[in-house]
Amino acid sequence: MEPFKIHTGIAAPLDRVNVDTDAIIPKQFLRKIDKKGFGKHLFHEWRYSDYEGTQENPDFVLNQGPYRNATVLLARDNFGCGSSREHAPWALADFGFKVIIAPSFADIFYNNCVKNGILLVQLKTKEVDELFHFVGKNKKAAITADLPSQIVVAGGKKYTFAVNSFNKECLLNGLDSIGWTMQFNDKIAAFEGKIQSERPWLISRRLPSGENNHV
Repeated sequence: MEPFKIHTGIAAPLDRVNVDTDAIIPKQFLRKIDKKGFGKHLFHEWRYSDYEGTQENPDFVLNQGPYRNATVLLARDNFGCGSSREHAPWALADFGFKVIIAPSFADIFYNNCVKNGILLVQLKTKEVDELFHFVGKNKKAAITADLPSQIVVAGGKKYTFAVNSFNKECLLNGLDSIGWTMQFNDKIAAFEGKIQSERPWLISRRLPSGENNHV
């Protein structure tokens, strides 16, 4: 995944609490295993008036003006609650969202977003209220999220946020769980070599087809 440093983008206000993962990406779209292509199904039941997704709901924020190109999402409490499906951040990322700002997030959803390069910013409810007000008054308003400095900038005002040091390192360096592990390939190989040398009985021998493989 791409490293996250600083991002500035149009902010879309989603003024709803307890937005669960089924609302973010409904269950009927979970058959695919590729991360791409989920963006068109994001918030499907809110974005569209029909099941097939051919008729847009003009009242939904992402179908309005500049918000079609939003890359920052303003949300309310407990965003991402519900199931553990990783398809939710896949859909948000595929749509184009890089940053989500809310007073609180579901834990599993938060971790899934970090693994997919999305920065989740947790601010106080009063601060989120101010951002909603700012975006409401300025339809094309952009918000900046600065991960190295851990600040959000909107309308000249700065908001500081906390972030776990491990999550910060992964986002800054563009590392998901596999990428982080691969940093230690040399040490892993050395450990495996040592085990094979010192305790060969722990390593299964590769035998010709048809023969039993005993430890």
